[in-house]
Amino acid sequence: MPKAKSSIDKDIIRELAELLSETDLSEIEIEQEGLRVRVSRGVHTYAASAAPLAAAPAPLPSPSAPAALAAGGGGTPAGSVLSPMVGTAYLSPAPGAAQFVSVGQTVEVGQTLLIIEAMKTMNQIPAPRAGKVTAILVEDGQPVEFDEALVVLE
Repeated sequence: MPKAKSSIDKDIIRELAELLSETDLSEIEIEQEGLRVRVSRGVHTYAASAAPLAAAPAPLPSPSAPAALAAGGGGTPAGSVLSPMVGTAYLSPAPGAAQFVSVGQTVEVGQTLLIIEAMKTMNQIPAPRAGKVTAILVEDGQPVEFDEALVVLE
């Protein structure tokens, strides 16, 4: 009978942590040869929610982002908040609950606009700047892609 491995390969954990940073994911899990490893960062849970919510880092604008936003670069409406990940967008914290924001509402920096479920983790998408919500470009339960426009702030 083979002996059980007594320690976890720390290189795997380091590689997964680097992958989290590179991809802006909040959690990753792998299973190999009966060993399951999950690495997560920035996970916050809230009593009002049935599922854990993780704060997703706001995407940092590139040096050309202000010009692209002003021009509505590449078909994306000017002032759009883009998805930092692939997943499923939800406009409220739970089914039947009020939406986080609505068109015409003024939001503050860091205020939750919506959540994106990725890998069974609920990731808050915060407002990167204060402003008025002029459009919500996704529907509740809609799959979203990386860099897809989610909400427009004026």
